[in-house]
Amino acid sequence: MFTHRLVFPASVLRGRGAIKHLGAMCGRLGQRAMLVGGKRAIASVEAKVADQLEQQMVSYLGSEIFNGVCCQEEINRLADVFRTQGVEVIIATGGGKALDTAKAAGVACNIPVVTLPGIAGTCSAVTSLAFRYHQNGEFRNMMPLSSGPAAVVIDADLLATSPLQWLSAGIGDTLAKWYEYRAISDLSQLTGLAGVARTHSELCYTLIRHFAAGACFAVQDGKANNALEQVLDAIFLYAGLTSVMSNGAHTGASHALYEGFTACPKTRHIPHGLLVGYGNLCLLALENRSDDELLAALALARASAIPTQLAHIATGLTEQDLAVIIDRSLTTPDMANMPMDITFEDVRSAVERVEGLGAKIN
Repeated sequence: MFTHRLVFPASVLRGRGAIKHLGAMCGRLGQRAMLVGGKRAIASVEAKVADQLEQQMVSYLGSEIFNGVCCQEEINRLADVFRTQGVEVIIATGGGKALDTAKAAGVACNIPVVTLPGIAGTCSAVTSLAFRYHQNGEFRNMMPLSSGPAAVVIDADLLATSPLQWLSAGIGDTLAKWYEYRAISDLSQLTGLAGVARTHSELCYTLIRHFAAGACFAVQDGKANNALEQVLDAIFLYAGLTSVMSNGAHTGASHALYEGFTACPKTRHIPHGLLVGYGNLCLLALENRSDDELLAALALARASAIPTQLAHIATGLTEQDLAVIIDRSLTTPDMANMPMDITFEDVRSAVERVEGLGAKIN
């Protein structure tokens, strides 16, 4: 009999000022803490992290800068640093790639990880998965981890000060939970867990449809509001629970196209969620959704600063570039999750339809 293993984060703190509880969280896990993340992410939180640790008499071992790619070589490097420094608690900050790398290195060393997302680009902060890449940035695989974060600290005040493109990326990635899960799930075969995952994914869509505009305004203003908190819950909690409930088997053509984009040097640097967000639109076209439904999805994407045309992603994309992207997407496990066979011509036609309809709303 198949055993479905669910790995939840041990504790989640969310809301404005949540970072004020970081020290107490870490103090229960160990006495020697290290901060890991990108240079900008570390700079934005290090003083608060150090103060929190000092209040709880937890030794702060300093910070370690993440190299920007969640590859096996970087996972191994960080694991060696943690072992050498005698780290007992890892505090991971930044975006999904930094958090995924720290989570994977923590699992390798059996050291608890506290995630403190510095941007709201994905649900990585709460999941027991790592999106792993090759050193050049091309997608490699989605790697399951044996344990999830020991604690998650989602501070709306902190996230309100991040650049808007990262919230837009998080919205794009979170909308995929609904668009993809709806596309690949069979309503007549839903088990309890699948039903919960589908319900969470639809809640993600509903919250974003109602609150995305207000959340984007909050980030532009640099001050958290209720709309931002609702969207952060969708990005981290409900999208994360969809991932947990489905063990990662909730993806389809949107993520397949993202993986295709990472095969092209012109587009692999674009944030994950922005590429997934464009992939969502192509997914709807692949499903032969009506023009009205596609136009509504395009309008929501546009209002959330998600690319609605290839030119918004990168300039100078050629037919050869697009062929590389599509060919790579067709070989991914995510595309194999789709309930029908997808061909190169299907994807090319979907892109053309999105391009044409997208031009009408710009």
